[in-house]
Amino acid sequence: MKQEFKHLVRILNTDIKGEKNVSYGLRRIKGVGFNFANAICNKIDLDKTKKSGDLTDEEVKKIEDVIKNPKKYNFPSWLLNRQKDYVTGEDKHVTVVDLKLENDFDLKRLQKIKSYRGLRLSWGLPVRGQKTKSNFRKSGRSVGVMKKSVKVQQAQKGGDKK
Repeated sequence: MKQEFKHLVRILNTDIKGEKNVSYGLRRIKGVGFNFANAICNKIDLDKTKKSGDLTDEEVKKIEDVIKNPKKYNFPSWLLNRQKDYVTGEDKHVTVVDLKLENDFDLKRLQKIKSYRGLRLSWGLPVRGQKTKSNFRKSGRSVGVMKKSVKVQQAQKGGDKK
C-alpha cells in the first residue's frame, strides 16, 4: 500500500513543505538547527534526503517525540539549546512558543536586576560592545543629523533676523 504524498507536513505547529528534505525541513521549526536536525535523523534511523511529504504519520509522531524529549533518546547536553536553566538548573531543549517565552523571561530578568545588558536592552542600545556613532540610530536620538524640512525652517528663521 503506497502512501499519498503530502505537500504540507505539520510538525510542532510548524508547516514544512513536502518537497524539502527532512533534515532541511526540520530546521524550519523554531529551536531546531542544523546539528539538532541531523542528530534527530540519525537517532531514529531516518534518511536525511527523504522528502518531508513522504513521511508516514508514525515517523512524524516519532520526530515530535524526539524534539520534545531529547533526553529520553540520550542526546548529549551540549546539543540542547538551554543548558543549566536559570530557574530549574537542568539541561533541556526548548522549541517554538516556549523558546520565545523563555527568551522574554531572560530579558525581563536582566532588566529587573538592572544588569549592564538589561539596562542597554531597555534603552534600546547595542548590548555586545558595538560602536554607536553610525549604527543603531533611531528616530529622535540621532546626533548631528537634521531633516531637510527642519533645515529649511532654520534657514528661514535665520534669514528673517538679518
